[in-house]
Amino acid sequence: MVVSVSSDKTSVSATATDQFKLAFGAFVGLKVVPITVRSTATIMGKMRLCLLTLDPAAVGSLHLEKNANLSATSCSLYADSNSPKAIQGDDNAIAKADTICSVGGSNTSRANFAPPVTSGCPAIADPLAVTVKAPVPGSCVTVSASAGPGPGKGPGGPAAGNVAITASTTLDPGTYCGGLHISGSANVTLNPGVYIIKDGPLIVDGQASMTGQDVGFYFMGDAAGLRFDANTTISLAAPVSGPLAGFLMTEQPGVSAPVPPPPGPAGSPPSPPGPPSKPLREYRIISNNARTMLGTIYLPSGRLIIDGSAAVSDQSAYTVIVVQLLDLYDGPTLYLNANYDATSVPVPKGVGPVNGKILLTQ
Repeated sequence: MVVSVSSDKTSVSATATDQFKLAFGAFVGLKVVPITVRSTATIMGKMRLCLLTLDPAAVGSLHLEKNANLSATSCSLYADSNSPKAIQGDDNAIAKADTICSVGGSNTSRANFAPPVTSGCPAIADPLAVTVKAPVPGSCVTVSASAGPGPGKGPGGPAAGNVAITASTTLDPGTYCGGLHISGSANVTLNPGVYIIKDGPLIVDGQASMTGQDVGFYFMGDAAGLRFDANTTISLAAPVSGPLAGFLMTEQPGVSAPVPPPPGPAGSPPSPPGPPSKPLREYRIISNNARTMLGTIYLPSGRLIIDGSAAVSDQSAYTVIVVQLLDLYDGPTLYLNANYDATSVPVPKGVGPVNGKILLTQ
């Protein structure tokens, strides 16, 4: 018997050969027949899964370009798409991880992926589909007049009735109907709890900042989404306990119709090309100061776009991303750290430091 282990340590193959004696072989001049048997066992969901793109067929479900850098040196990247180009890397993009796996194939000839993408991996069912308990929306939050001009009156507010903040303040958890827009030079602190962003996007633009510990965002309705503009400061850590423990961002499953992405201020870059294959909410991080994004970002009906020019999440103990599509543009460096023991924020079951399952794939 010959046993071989794949270079990325994700599969083991065994081959056995024997000479089978034929009972009546002498009559036909063939006494023995060689028989070879081969089997392969593959790890599905290898330990320390920190990125999974869920789309089963998209080209570039994980897409890096323009010197983008994805650093996940202690955990694994996985694409469920069966497309021959499920993982794409262009324009000197870099991805480094423990393992990089694709159900389909990859096109990374113009990039540096280390280790190289392993193709033909078994698909992983959404590991968080039954984990999230959707919060129940309550009455719409209102803010004091000193914090902003009131619902629907904020500059650039894309949704009628959105909560607009233009002055420094502290916000409480609750349901933000029409979305939440923080702008100007407002410094906003979020009290611990769950923030439901309903029927509109969460936008932070201008020179504004948003900081929160022990907070989780739940996006509800087709028009929900997110945009953190270039000159903003974002520092967020997921809840330690409660219904969204470990989840920094998640959303209502399913989108009934395509929704235009949240508009940016005049002169801001448009959303990058590459329309999704089906209706998805758009979540876009352009911020050049979003260094703490601690927790799990779970957007099963979302396209996450990161296209700033600086490090994202490098100061987080850990970050896990499970989304339909992930695009990195314009040279950001996204850090998916895996220092799970360095924080009290739990890792949802199914991702992070979990043992893989062994499947017989051949």
